Parts: sequence; structure tokens; C-alpha cells
Amino acid sequence: MQLLAATNLWEGVSVVEDLMCFSPMLALICTMLAVVITPIIAGRQPKVLAGVAILGTVVSLAFAWRVAGMVGDSGVSGLSPIERSGMLIADNLSIWFQFLVLFFVLCITALWWVGSADTERDAPEFFILLLGSALGMMLMVSTSNLLMMVIAIETASLPSYAMVGFDKRNRRSAEASLKYMIFGAISAALMFYGVSLLYGTVGSLSFGNVAQFTVDSLLDKHVSLALIAGLVCMLAGISFKISAVPFHFWCPDAFEGARIEVTTWLSVVSKAAALMLLMRLVLSLCAASGGTGFLQVLSPVAWTLGIVAAITCTVGNFAAFMQTSVKRMLAYSSIAHAGYMLMATTVFLYPFEEGAGIGVSALLLYVVVYLFMNLGAFGVVAMVYWQTGRDDFDAFAGLMRKSPWLAVPMVICLVSLVGLPPFAGFIAKWWLLVALGELDSVYPNSSLGGLGWFLVTVAVINTLISLYYYMRVVKVMALEDDDGPSYSSNAAGLAIVNGCAVILIVLLVLASPLKSMADRYAKNLFIPVAVTDDTAARVALDDSSIVEGTELP
Repeated sequence: MQLLAATNLWEGVSVVEDLMCFSPMLALICTMLAVVITPIIAGRQPKVLAGVAILGTVVSLAFAWRVAGMVGDSGVSGLSPIERSGMLIADNLSIWFQFLVLFFVLCITALWWVGSADTERDAPEFFILLLGSALGMMLMVSTSNLLMMVIAIETASLPSYAMVGFDKRNRRSAEASLKYMIFGAISAALMFYGVSLLYGTVGSLSFGNVAQFTVDSLLDKHVSLALIAGLVCMLAGISFKISAVPFHFWCPDAFEGARIEVTTWLSVVSKAAALMLLMRLVLSLCAASGGTGFLQVLSPVAWTLGIVAAITCTVGNFAAFMQTSVKRMLAYSSIAHAGYMLMATTVFLYPFEEGAGIGVSALLLYVVVYLFMNLGAFGVVAMVYWQTGRDDFDAFAGLMRKSPWLAVPMVICLVSLVGLPPFAGFIAKWWLLVALGELDSVYPNSSLGGLGWFLVTVAVINTLISLYYYMRVVKVMALEDDDGPSYSSNAAGLAIVNGCAVILIVLLVLASPLKSMADRYAKNLFIPVAVTDDTAARVALDDSSIVEGTELP
């Protein structure tokens, strides 16, 4: 009888089609298996294993390209019956991030090849951890199911702890890994508790139903303490991955103690995955509100996210003032940029109206530009460290004379991190400010009014603050000199950092096509909407599929 019920439940579900929607992740799992098997066949040769990882990542990218065509016009809920839709999601948001993370795996592998391949003794373990972390982050952006969300975050976190402490003979690395793991364990415990409270209160693991319950409770002005505690604890777990204040303390120590390629990896994709997961949850809340006229009820949530974002970027920028290590300074800089990107999640607009994806679009564009800014900056730090064994400011003295091919791209990356023209960082921050301004134009006299311009003011002030410590590095490189010998840098490393600098220039020139692409990928997202009987989830496939009072498939 139970077998028959299970068969009926899955009737009409195309397993092959669903598996194809998630083929990039399946290809990544196969790549991990290949990395495990390769040492048995070819020995533990680092560059051979790197080649296997690169080949598998390229295959995953090819699958991602195919999936992008499949889900371009509509989001798809796969690997579950439609009644339980949302466990895994393939849509424009998830596929954009998959392109990003897979491309970045290739970049990190290239950086590892330049700096560590000749001395690496544990290459299979490194690539298993790197690919496992990537898989977890891809899962994070591909779900709105609370249980899958917890599994995905832990799948991303556990390899990250090991990667930070990968250099077992380095005491600083081991200490950083321990701190990272302790903070992660506390955040995971809070998140597990929050999810259990939400499930106990709502009776569903679908965030669509949680969102609907939250909106109804706010409208009735009867919000239970369990619901508030559950949402706050769940946000705490996500904030840990974002490095949002007050869950940011692990970030500087972990970044300083880890290898430079691991630091570069965590500085971008860890934050991007958590931000896009949070954006998906925000979209679910906005969809559950029922329309722009009812979105004011979510103003406490929007203001909470906005205040956390403002505090995060402010703390990150002021802490960066105090640093004597460029690597640690960039770690605090990444916290500040996490705060900027977190501001995009406060743009609460009804997702089925024209132009409502402006916040999502701003986040997608910012993440892409941030990838190249950080890869270039950390790449230069790596090259200097490999030459001198140091990453303090004095190690950069006279770099403009010693190696202009390192100094010039570093200047470009730092100016772009500030958000000044003529580089792509300017356009990324500009579109973020435009999205925040749009929020106040939609709600000029409501409880959401004022939030956008408050965050614009905070972002502009923090940009001015950050100008000091970024330009401090430029000053040391150009105006101070220790009369040391010139650097003979690796050609591949120079190609990476100069390539990032060129891309930051080109992306400003191609700002309009990049923004158009971000706008396109910010539309037609899978948004779970709870139904009245609380037994299923409706699926919004595109803007035209929403008709009030109409039951969706």
C-alpha cells in the first residue's frame, strides 16, 4: 500500500529531465570521483590531478550552458513531486551562480598551479575539498527547502574548515581553521534551532509556506515569539557565511591563516552563495505578500536587513584602517563589500511586476565584478608573498619600480574596490545605489520609505572611508622604496592579475550589455508561493503566469 502511494506521488515526474536540470552538479560529483580514482591509476601527481579537476569543471560548465537554455524562460523544481516543489531549483538565479562558481574554480586552480603545484603533497585532498565546497555552494543557491538549505550550507562549510587549515605544519593556519570551525559550529547550531522552530510553528519545510505564514502573522499583528526566533536564528546561520556583523569574527583570522588561493576562494563565492540564498528567501517573502500594496507589512524584515548591512560595511571599513597586513586588510574589505551586497537584499519589490528584479540584477552584476576585483588584488598579494615571504605594507614598498606588471593591476583593482571610475567597480556600486533609490521611489510615504536613501548615504560615506586604506597601498607602492631588487614574477601569475585588470576596464566599457544580461537573469525566477490548504506549493514560472485567485500548477 505504501509502495503504491509512493508510485502515485511520483507519477508524471520526468526523472531524466529533472536530472538534466542539475547536470552541472552531477558532473561536479563525477569530477570528485575522478580525482579520488586518478591517484590509483597515475599516482599522486599534482599537475595531473589539477588537469582532471580542470577537465571536469569545463564539462560542468558545458552542462550549465545547456541548462541555461532549458530554464531561461521559466524556473523548474526538480527531483521531487510537484506537491513538494522547491527542494531543488533550477532557474536563472541558480544557473548564474553555477557559471560564476565553476569559472572561479578554474581561476583558483590556475592560481594554485602558479604557487603551490610544485610543492603540493596532498593534491587529491585539496581538490576534493575545493570541489566539495563548490558543490555545497551551488546547492545553497538551488533550494528554498529548509532541510536542503541546512544540508547545502554544511556541505559548503565543512570542506572550507579543512581548506583553511590545509597546511597542517603551519601553526597560524591551524589556529585559523579552529576559530573558523568553532564559529561555524555555533552558527550551525543556531541555524538548526531556527529551522526546527520554523518547522514546528509552520508545519512545513518549504520556505514558501514559511513566508506565507510570516506575512499572514504580520498582517494579523499576531507574530509568535517562536516565529521571530526561528527567522532570526536562520538568518544568523546565513549571516555567518556572508561574514555579516556580528558573525564576522572568523573572517580576518581565517583569511590570514589560509593559503592565498583558499583566501581568494572564500572571499568571493562563500559570500555570494549566502547572499543569493538570502535573496531567494526575500523573493519568497515578497511573493507571499500578494502585491506591492501589501509589502509594507514586511518593513521590519527589510529594516533589519538594512541595519545589519549598514553596520557590516561600516565595521569592515573601520577595522581595515588598523591593519598592517595587506592580506588582512583585504579580509576586512571583503566584510565591507559583503555589507554593500547585503543592501541589495533590502529591495523589497513584488516580484511579478515590471522592473521588480532591479535588486537581484544589482546583486548579480556586483558579484561578477567583485570576483575579478578580489582575484586580481589577492593574486598580486600572492605574487608578492611568494617573492618576499611577507604580506605587510612594507613588502609592497617600491613595487611600481620592482614590478610594474604587478603594481599597475593592483592599482586598478584597488581603485575598482573603492568604486571609482574608470573601472567596473564604479558601475557595480552605481547600479546598487540605483536599486536602493528605486525602493524609495516605490514607497515614498510608507514604512519602507527612507530605507533606500538611508542605505545610499551609508554606502557613499563608507566609500569615502575606504578610499584612505586602499590608497595607502598605492602610496606605498609608488612613493616609498626600500631599494630592493626587482621581482622576477611567474609569467602565468602575471597573466592572471593583468587579465583581471583588463577585464575591469572592459566591463566598464561593456557596462550596458552586462547590465542587460543581469536584468535578463533576474527575471523568471522560481518563487514558491504557499497555497491556502498548506499541503502544496504553487510555482510561479514567469510574470504572466500570476493571475490573482488562479491556481498554479
